[in-house]
Amino acid sequence: MTTQHTYRVIVRGTFHNLADGARARLLDEVEEHGLGQMRFTPEGSLTYDRGLRHFSFRFVVVSDADDGEEMAAALAEDRAETALRALGGGAGVGFGELRSSVTDMDTMKINRKGR
Repeated sequence: MTTQHTYRVIVRGTFHNLADGARARLLDEVEEHGLGQMRFTPEGSLTYDRGLRHFSFRFVVVSDADDGEEMAAALAEDRAETALRALGGGAGVGFGELRSSVTDMDTMKINRKGR
């Protein structure tokens, strides 16, 4: 039986070639995607600002520990691409190359101060 690990993945990217409809929709929803709404969730939490240049997603990915951080990043990037395609309606939202940073929550060391 393989061990499952929980990963927190941040996927970052830039918006590219936004169609007028996608731009309008993103601007209409900008307040729902600000810094205060950042959460690590399985479906992803999208954040961006009114400038519509950069965005980030925060995901929780549960995956086999043997597959490692690379698999967690690939799964999160796939989820981000799917969400961006759905976000702009039929045309999707244009975006550039995605970059990910991954933290394995099961191997993360917590330093506590002694009393």
